[in-house]
Amino acid sequence: MEPGRAAWMLLLPLLPLLLLLPALPAAAPGDFDPYRVLGVGRGSSQADIKKAYKRLAREWHPDKNKDPGAEDRFIQISKAYEILSNEEKRANFDRYGDAGESQGFSQHQHRQFHRFHDGFYFDESFFHFPFNSERRDTSDEKYLLHFSHYINEIVPDSFKKPYLIKITSDWCFSCIHIEPVWKEVAQELEALGAGIGVVHAGYERRLAHHLGAHSTPTLLGLINGKITFFHNAVVRENLRQFVENLLPGNLVEKITDKNYIRFLSDWRKDNKPHVLLFDHMPVVPLLYKLTAFAYRDYLSFGYVYVGLRGTEELSSQYNINVYSPTMMVFKEHIDRPADVVQAREMKKQLIDDFLSQNKFLMVARLTNQRLFQELCPVKKSHRQRKHCVVLLTGEGEKFAEAYEAFLTFAVANTKDTLKFVYIYNERQPEFADALLMDDEKYRGRSAVVILERRNNAGKIAYKALEEAWQGSKEDNFILLDLLDQLRTDPGLLSSETVVADLNDELAPMFLIRWLYSSLDYISDCWDSLFHSNWREMMPLLSLLFSALFILFGTVIVQAFSDSSDTRDSPPSEKEEAATKTEKNDVSFSKESNSRIPKKGFVEVTELTDINYTSNLVRLRPGHMNVVLILSNSTKTPLLQKFALEVYTFTGSSSLHFSFLSLDKHREWLEYLLEFAQDAAPIPNQYDKHFLERDYTGYVLALNGHKKYFCLFKPHRSGDEGGTLGSCEDYDASLHAEARGKPSCSPGSRSIKNKLHKLSFWMERLLEGSLQRFYIPSWPALD
Repeated sequence: MEPGRAAWMLLLPLLPLLLLLPALPAAAPGDFDPYRVLGVGRGSSQADIKKAYKRLAREWHPDKNKDPGAEDRFIQISKAYEILSNEEKRANFDRYGDAGESQGFSQHQHRQFHRFHDGFYFDESFFHFPFNSERRDTSDEKYLLHFSHYINEIVPDSFKKPYLIKITSDWCFSCIHIEPVWKEVAQELEALGAGIGVVHAGYERRLAHHLGAHSTPTLLGLINGKITFFHNAVVRENLRQFVENLLPGNLVEKITDKNYIRFLSDWRKDNKPHVLLFDHMPVVPLLYKLTAFAYRDYLSFGYVYVGLRGTEELSSQYNINVYSPTMMVFKEHIDRPADVVQAREMKKQLIDDFLSQNKFLMVARLTNQRLFQELCPVKKSHRQRKHCVVLLTGEGEKFAEAYEAFLTFAVANTKDTLKFVYIYNERQPEFADALLMDDEKYRGRSAVVILERRNNAGKIAYKALEEAWQGSKEDNFILLDLLDQLRTDPGLLSSETVVADLNDELAPMFLIRWLYSSLDYISDCWDSLFHSNWREMMPLLSLLFSALFILFGTVIVQAFSDSSDTRDSPPSEKEEAATKTEKNDVSFSKESNSRIPKKGFVEVTELTDINYTSNLVRLRPGHMNVVLILSNSTKTPLLQKFALEVYTFTGSSSLHFSFLSLDKHREWLEYLLEFAQDAAPIPNQYDKHFLERDYTGYVLALNGHKKYFCLFKPHRSGDEGGTLGSCEDYDASLHAEARGKPSCSPGSRSIKNKLHKLSFWMERLLEGSLQRFYIPSWPALD
């Protein structure tokens, strides 16, 4: 048979379909008019079209408009803007009444027919028809994702459960082929606790491009914000295994008679209750793994295969029924479970209800700020008061008895409105100091504080037991009496303070975090190398070519650079003069080379009510204001000595230097010094001259953001062996405020001696080893 005749014989069954093709697109112009959808004229500019699109998209977005037809309306608006914003598509629509690939049948469709006749080749655009929303599979409706919904909700939720996402499109024949398997797996995984999502590439191109899906159908997994593509055959077992492989491998530990005591005893180290699931399945069920991932921040999970030899002692110890799955949660006591649930078939809702009621220990240790906020929430109303009883103690056997007594008291008195927690003073020093104010009677001993959080900024109301907590019967009666009074008298918590955020004690070290990030990046690159297409490989290739370009450019520059440019040019006369001046300056010889001053003088400003807010109250985090206290009579000599002592520290941009007039602001200073304990005792009736107490020479380092200060007290003249006493030791170019001639009198010398060893105090300030005195708020300077 001739080749041409054979081709026509194969073409005859398709002739009816080919005859219908020219008529199909003709119905499109009457059904969909982008100009009518956006409400603009055919002569509208791109600015008008964009303005109309933004207005309508904002009005009909499904996340904001609850109208049942909002989604279809939004899809039409997006499609209309896609056509009119593209000049080529807009011109095709104006010319042929359609913006698809089928316009101009006389040219384009004839070309497709010719290719079909010659080589029996079908192009995708040959069977491209306008999409009808009624043809969309209704089973995927509830899983459809939009870009904003994905970014704002799905990605954060992926840190609690993995997501399986399908990218599909219209007239995707492969999508139709995998649909039965997808429906079955989606329903099964959703019941187990996994997330399901569907992205329609035709109407969510931005999201499809963001996910890296350049063809349909595409299946991918999302966990912890990270995307992983599925590359195997679309069958039920492969999809289940793909979702299971997304989960970390150390979520659930296999427990036997040999390691169950060690596992349950780790509650002290990780500060979590421990959960055991007893089941007769040889492998850990996927439901249990998904549950462990969702609650991994609160609980530790173990699995016991009761059919395995070596678990008899464990099953007998806790009287396990081997025929029904049993879940137990253990807290501070490992000899008996704190709660138990048993069912013939464990369902997700049953497990969630059980675990949500047992997320914390009976007396949890505050190891981070998130735990503090959950256990001690902010008061929302007078009827929703929740109080925390905090044990501030230390580590080791010395404090074990006090902790055990506190735990016994907590077990007997725990209520919904009352939580018992404890902290280690050495690990949370700022929190402990804010509550105990460094009281001597609590030093080296345990203390109990009842507190209530007032706002998220750290403000709390509290009351501490007057004596240290020893766990005696008397201590129990006193605490119980205070809790009874608190139910009827909320004003019992009379003290208020502001506490800083807690340190994250269990956070991994920077090196470990960096190592994990590097391993993840290498794994992604390895996966992309073997499975991804060239578009997905572009970021990696761009990085490699950029590194090679920089390396090659550096070699070229070094090879062709003129070596004469690196030679030291002879110093100019001004530079020689400056060098001689620095050598002759005896005031700053042999200073630390690690801190180079930025200026040749010390900038000291007066702290007044005008600049008080900007220089202290609203000081940026990490910055401190070092303030010298002086009087009008001691201003000049003290400023001279102060400039000499702090000059080498002016290279730090986080330090500011000021002085405060004692004649104007004595009350402000005395109020501040009341928080300094023994450093500045409050005057008493036996001090006849307390109103004339001399505070000149005091130096305060004020941290405006964290509301604390460090104090330098002037040394007595008899305490010094050798001080700078002559006027020649002062360089007149360094002081900031005084411009007069320095005095050489003995009185001036003794005043200067007050700031002896201030530089050593400044060194300790930068090291962070000085004692800090916290205040509730900065007083007004008026």
